[in-house]
Amino acid sequence: MPDFSHLHVHTQFSLLDGAADVSKLFKKAAADGMKAMAITDHGNMFGAFKFVAEAGKHNVKPIVGCEFYVVEDRHKKQFTKDKKDVRHHQLLLAKNAEGYKNLIKLCSLGYIEGLYSKWPRIDKELILKYHKGLIATSCCIGASVPQAILKNTEAEAEAEFKWWLDLFGEDYYIELQRHDIPEQIKINNVLTSYAKKHAVKVICSNDSHYVDQQDANAHDILLCVNTGDMQSTPIATDEEGGKGYRFGFPNDQFYFKTQAEMGQLFHDIPESLDNTNEIVDKIDHLKLKRDILLPNFPVPPEFNIHHGAEADVLNQWEFLKDMTYKGAKERYHEIGLEVQERLDFELFTIKTMGFAGYFLIVADFIKAGRDLGVFVGPGRGSAAGSAVAYCIGITNIDPIKYNLLFERFLNPDRKSMPDIDTDFDDEGRQKVIDYVVDKYGQNQVAQIITYGSMAARTSIQDVGRALNMPLSEVNTIKKLVPETLGITLKKAIEQVPELQEILKGKDLKAKVLAEAEKLEGSVRNTGVHAAG
Repeated sequence: MPDFSHLHVHTQFSLLDGAADVSKLFKKAAADGMKAMAITDHGNMFGAFKFVAEAGKHNVKPIVGCEFYVVEDRHKKQFTKDKKDVRHHQLLLAKNAEGYKNLIKLCSLGYIEGLYSKWPRIDKELILKYHKGLIATSCCIGASVPQAILKNTEAEAEAEFKWWLDLFGEDYYIELQRHDIPEQIKINNVLTSYAKKHAVKVICSNDSHYVDQQDANAHDILLCVNTGDMQSTPIATDEEGGKGYRFGFPNDQFYFKTQAEMGQLFHDIPESLDNTNEIVDKIDHLKLKRDILLPNFPVPPEFNIHHGAEADVLNQWEFLKDMTYKGAKERYHEIGLEVQERLDFELFTIKTMGFAGYFLIVADFIKAGRDLGVFVGPGRGSAAGSAVAYCIGITNIDPIKYNLLFERFLNPDRKSMPDIDTDFDDEGRQKVIDYVVDKYGQNQVAQIITYGSMAARTSIQDVGRALNMPLSEVNTIKKLVPETLGITLKKAIEQVPELQEILKGKDLKAKVLAEAEKLEGSVRNTGVHAAG
């Protein structure tokens, strides 16, 4: 049987839909001798960096992709009961660096332009614009081609298929899935006929949402956490559902199957297994870098004295140096030897590390905040150790007077971004953000995302609610978990005999604790970091 690689995989970053831990996926893939694996979370690339980094530990080739939500018009945000927002799934994989950039662009625009409710949406207009370097498949039962096969005429379904084939050419593949769903049989039959008629290669996948088959129940509970339903509520048998029903998967087959299991499932179409290797071989090995990207700070014309590749960075440093010494005269009145040597050392370090623009940007928005009447903190953290920051108005604490070390803030032996913490009053904070957006442009400014995960106590609470456990009993189990920061349920169970006894039982408490342990660490939600 040919080798096989999973190219349709959801991780915990498919928020409250995927229950697969990235490290566990790679351990299973490596143990199975799998050559490669893709990450294709719903509508986002939150897990891409973690995924690629983890791949390096297991000698499994990482493939970065995304399962997008595609709509007719990403700008449309008003719908009725009769005219709903129809979202089709679409799998796209980055073939090379250009494809990776286009994936990023599509994901970003899905949120910036297409966000409706919780759905980041793109449309065919964007796909036409940003399809280069990408591989596409016919995807799952929720994609446009399979849905057209089920709901439209034969001619309309084939026309939809042809649209994707004409755009992606040899980088378009028919994707077959087998989950014992009756509709999939019809879809697969039609797709197979398209493959023969249009000479398109077929692959197989399993739309993996959790690691092992025994994780299916925990995954179902996770879906209940997402929708707010009780697990005892019957699962809807069609996409519309209805009152008294809930969303859920039809069976326990949506797991990360081994190559042998996939070989058995598609024994009659061995080329569908082998063609996954063709895609793997097509794809470049991505090495993702966290490059430091800053908006270009415009300096006055008289400081544009350097030319060439590093001109902007050097001109910004000239302006920063001028600002620093002007500020030093105001701060210190007389610039003695100690101050001179300290400023020269700091400026040299800033120049060497290429961070002059960062200092100018921060000084600029702090000044703007003060000009707008916003209360600004005097400075905290390691940035208070910078005399340059003090002289250009970023901080109001003299590091020389208080013997504060610059090296704790910026060290040439440690190449990382300087971290300047600035406090603004709650009401003025948005004024400063608006100023930065207006000055540098919306496409140059982003806030920092945070991921809220299901910690030990949270997972017990969420699972208990989904399993309809009385709140008093949920709280009883929660209180047994030590209040140690960052403690896991596994550790808590090892330390607390009462939890061990609960886990030995066969009752609801044992079930809640066991499933909570499986779901612990799942990404529950996203938010904006307190830093902005």
